[in-house]
Amino acid sequence: MAKSKKYSDATKRFDRDHLHSPTEALDLAKSLASMKFDESIDLVVRLGVDPRKADQIVRGTVALPAGTGKDVRIAVFATGEAATAATEAGADIVGGEELVAQVEGGMLDFDLAISTPELMPQVGKLGRVLGPRGLMPNPKTGTVTTDTAKAVSEFKGGTVEYRTDRYGNVHVSLGKASFDTGALQENFGALIAELNRAKPASAKGRYMTKVSVSSTMGPGIKIDPNRVDEASKASA
Repeated sequence: MAKSKKYSDATKRFDRDHLHSPTEALDLAKSLASMKFDESIDLVVRLGVDPRKADQIVRGTVALPAGTGKDVRIAVFATGEAATAATEAGADIVGGEELVAQVEGGMLDFDLAISTPELMPQVGKLGRVLGPRGLMPNPKTGTVTTDTAKAVSEFKGGTVEYRTDRYGNVHVSLGKASFDTGALQENFGALIAELNRAKPASAKGRYMTKVSVSSTMGPGIKIDPNRVDEASKASA
């Protein structure tokens, strides 16, 4: 796919093979965000795991201290008091079997799905719809819960999901280009600390093999994997 002129110009403004410190890379990513909208600053970490093995899938949630800068639209599959609590906490769409039917019919106007355990047998039938989009609720990420109000509040407040893709990459948005570098560095440090915490016992060799950041429409900027912990220490 052909790249835009702005993208091509951005690649000429830095050495794409140089391994930067986290702060240098975040500063550079912000400076290369030249679109008229507030671009996201995205992080990609290649982990030395084999996602084909169940015990090496790295998955969970992390609370980003500076938030995401994004209005997350949340759908909650719940009834009764759990549905009322979710609505009061700010969920955008709340419903039981009728919501399951709407999603089955193609309604996907949300970024995150939460479900109570009682409704998971119905929600589980939506696997072919929600699964490929990474929207299927899962107990490991806190999206299958009886405390819907807490889950909605946390995800609205800056908690994000992460999961290795089939190549072992974790993709997470660290915030917006309008954030100051310190805020992005805090979020970067929190994510790196969480990935280290979630390292599978069966993973051997180097754990974080490649790390890069970019703005939504900008080129990837390489970070030295040996320096990723600098952001964690700086934001502590």
